[in-house]
Amino acid sequence: MENQFFVDSEHLSPEALEKKHRLESDPSFRKNHMEYMSGMEIIESDVCKNVMSQMNSYDYSKYTADDVKAALEHNTCTIDDFKALLSPAAEPFLEQMAERARLETSKHFGNTVYLFTPLYIANYCENYCVYCGFNCYNHIKRMKLSMEQIEKEMKVIADSGMEEILILTGESRGHSNVEYIGEACKLARKYFRMVGLEIYPVNTDEYRFLHECGADYVTVFQETYDADKYEKLHLLGHKRVWPYRFDAQERALRGGMRGVAFSALLGLSDFRKDALASALHVYFLQRKYPHAEMSLSCPRLRPIINNDKINPLDIHEKQLCQVLCAYRIFLPYVGITVSSRESAEFRNGIVKIAATKVSAGVSTGIGDHESKYTGKENDDIQGDEQFEIDDNRSLDKMYKDIAEEGLQPVLNDYLYV
Repeated sequence: MENQFFVDSEHLSPEALEKKHRLESDPSFRKNHMEYMSGMEIIESDVCKNVMSQMNSYDYSKYTADDVKAALEHNTCTIDDFKALLSPAAEPFLEQMAERARLETSKHFGNTVYLFTPLYIANYCENYCVYCGFNCYNHIKRMKLSMEQIEKEMKVIADSGMEEILILTGESRGHSNVEYIGEACKLARKYFRMVGLEIYPVNTDEYRFLHECGADYVTVFQETYDADKYEKLHLLGHKRVWPYRFDAQERALRGGMRGVAFSALLGLSDFRKDALASALHVYFLQRKYPHAEMSLSCPRLRPIINNDKINPLDIHEKQLCQVLCAYRIFLPYVGITVSSRESAEFRNGIVKIAATKVSAGVSTGIGDHESKYTGKENDDIQGDEQFEIDDNRSLDKMYKDIAEEGLQPVLNDYLYV
């Protein structure tokens, strides 16, 4: 399982291969992943302890059909009920779980489905995460957009009718510093009503700065909550520090962000335990910050450039549906996003059951929205993509498909006065 993630040396440029050998011989390579690096803010919080205690003690093999039936009968889903719903014993009850999830979604979100699109503004990265197409050793075409290029991309997206954007970068302070991201947020405010960020974790004061620049919410993927597995998959860079990443959402809330989003990348480790930890991360933070908007994503592994062997392993659509239904039953008020990593057919179905937000008009490359949206070629500023997507539908097509399912597509529900 583990070896399939690694980018083969034959795919590295001579310069990258030399750098790889040099860094791997450095004593700091694979530095203790639980130790903070210089400049990383440490906050006092009991959330991590609470989440990890529950995850580490989770034995899903002990749950029975009776436990699942009892969980579905309870009006309020407890942590132990949630554990039962994530267990293999719950798989025969997927239809009942889906119906309960559908009722909870309808009760709290009506028949609405929110739409957004991501905008990658740079794909430089300083981390060696062996499953990611952006990792610093993968030989891809790198690109960082200028402010003029960012605004051009934003205008193309806004002209399509989109009102919410998620700004992403590779995890490189050297190429995409906080000031650069802040300027992108200011531009986004000219074109969009909602601005999200999915960038490298930063300190509280930096989140405050980005919020002042126009960012509304922050998404951080923990990737896997299994710290031992995390250490094996993140070999170099600031991302290697597991606890600093864990506390990112809490720092963002302390910095004034209105909302935060959470996820594990299902397929890196035991997906049942990662799903449990993701939801509990939300659960315990909700109790500390009841004013904050919180949401969950459920991405599965996708193939990347130079490594098409990557796949979601044992997390098939049936298991993914189980996770999403369990999320909704346990956390009825939380938004659930299903990305274009999944097929159009799956997304069309899951928005009628548990999901409340989907992406449309998606590109995970750099600088190619003009060519994708208008057909006008613009190869001179394109950078390679982070991973392959499955659902390529445009905003217009996604909007129509959602409406045809009897749901109400929503582009924005915020008014600024």
